[in-house]
Amino acid sequence: MDQAPGSPQEPQGAASLPTCYRHPDRETGVRCTRCERPICPECMISASVGFQCPECVRNGSGTGHAPNAAQPRTLAGGTVAADPRLITKILVGLNLAVFLVQLSVGDRFTDSFDLIGRAYVPILGSVEGVAEGQWYRMVTAMFLHGSYIHIAFNMLSLWWIGGPLEQALGRVRYIALYAVSGLAGSALTYLIAEPNQPSLGASGAIFGLFGATAVLMRRLNYDMRPVIALLVINLIFTFGWSNIAWEAHIGGLVGGVVIGYAMVHAPRERRSLIQYGVCALVLLAVVVMTLVRTGQLT
Repeated sequence: MDQAPGSPQEPQGAASLPTCYRHPDRETGVRCTRCERPICPECMISASVGFQCPECVRNGSGTGHAPNAAQPRTLAGGTVAADPRLITKILVGLNLAVFLVQLSVGDRFTDSFDLIGRAYVPILGSVEGVAEGQWYRMVTAMFLHGSYIHIAFNMLSLWWIGGPLEQALGRVRYIALYAVSGLAGSALTYLIAEPNQPSLGASGAIFGLFGATAVLMRRLNYDMRPVIALLVINLIFTFGWSNIAWEAHIGGLVGGVVIGYAMVHAPRERRSLIQYGVCALVLLAVVVMTLVRTGQLT
């Protein structure tokens, strides 16, 4: 993972352990029983006696593991990718492309896809909103922005926070975190905000990344002051500036903390089940909030 702000905290005078031969930033006291190279928990593969490294398993240790057992894994159990920022680049590109469409087509496009509970939209000449069955607005609103400053601030935050987090989680888990956090922000906005109040922006998903980053840094014992300071600044803008959908920020942040905790703290033997199970639970909460609000408005 790219070096996060701050540095690991170690007791002064503590003896230095060897580092994993594949992950130089991780200390470990375990060695491969065949070649004696130091290996971290992500690289340990159970053998008949002790643990072996991926290379020894690949070369034929007789453990019977599948070939993909020797693939390097991220902290959260994802596959290590050649380009650790690919999904972040795609997300930035999608947001920029949609913003260009907004500039080209105008308000009619934005009003057709932003998040609104239920209201008459003059430019469309009809009653629109999630309560009218347009549930897709909870997703499409995550890729719309209201101004140059709005998209610039969000994309800079996405690039700075998203890249290292994608590398730590792996692509699939990172996509799940981003998408579910964004939906949590949309759902809370739909539930609480006035039905005729439009909302748009990637902020809900990005606040989810903030929450997950804080959990990850806590897990790695990094200095959390930089990310906490940045989060506080964002929350000050959230509640101190008018025309900002604070509901999306809070919903995304809570979703990101919950999912992030499951991603980095799930025990290895049930890791995928817990990680995706928690994502499913947050999605269930999104569905419940959406159904409750729809019932209120119809």
